[in-house]
Amino acid sequence: MRVTILGCTGGVAADLRSTCLMLDDDILVDAGTGAGDLTVCQMLRVDTVFLTHSHLDHVALLPMLADVAGPRRDTPLTVYALPETIAILKQDMFNFRLWPDYTVLPSPEKPYVVFRSITVGQTVELSGRKITPLPVRHAVPGVAYQLDSGNASFVFSGDTTYHEPFWNALNAISNLRYLMIEATFLNCNTAGAEASGHMRPELLAKGLNQLNKAVRLLITHMEPGNEDATMAEIQTAAGEFKPEKLKRGQVFEF
Repeated sequence: MRVTILGCTGGVAADLRSTCLMLDDDILVDAGTGAGDLTVCQMLRVDTVFLTHSHLDHVALLPMLADVAGPRRDTPLTVYALPETIAILKQDMFNFRLWPDYTVLPSPEKPYVVFRSITVGQTVELSGRKITPLPVRHAVPGVAYQLDSGNASFVFSGDTTYHEPFWNALNAISNLRYLMIEATFLNCNTAGAEASGHMRPELLAKGLNQLNKAVRLLITHMEPGNEDATMAEIQTAAGEFKPEKLKRGQVFEF
């Protein structure tokens, strides 16, 4: 399995893209602005999207992906998400007001987009690749994902604050190699992190102290302009772990 980082920041600016990962060449995990760097040919190869949650920086390009690919494909784009996420997208995005409802267009029998509900802990297997939703805690319902090749696993936290069940789930993964985890706010912004359900370095350290295995630690979703200060706080808090600032374009094989 191969993960390509198309977007990994908590906001957008020049050369910064919001969250989107490409698994091999046919699956996306989230559909933030990073998806906009794909060529039309690359978009047409994407059959499946897994969403962590409904916030715009993680779903903004989904309707446009459907718009480009839909008329050129014989099969719909399959989107896996929590039932709550699907309900939000159908009400607030695919509603004929913000965007056409491609779950019924061009016809209910042959739409451009098909939603499939996921459940925490229930694995979806696609061509031998196992994708399992893991528990997180955020301002809206959300999940993390374990991407398991059999040989090793790559976990992407999605958006989350400290959540003990998430760290327990990590400890149960025997082949965990990569942990891509958010750290949005500086430690001084306790109120902002609490209100929005995001991680601070101190909360990240609390979780890492529970982790029972070595991992390659990849930091994502930092606020634009605060990356260096956030990484400095993470370096101080991470103990034996060696956190890496994730970069757009990085590729991980496992």
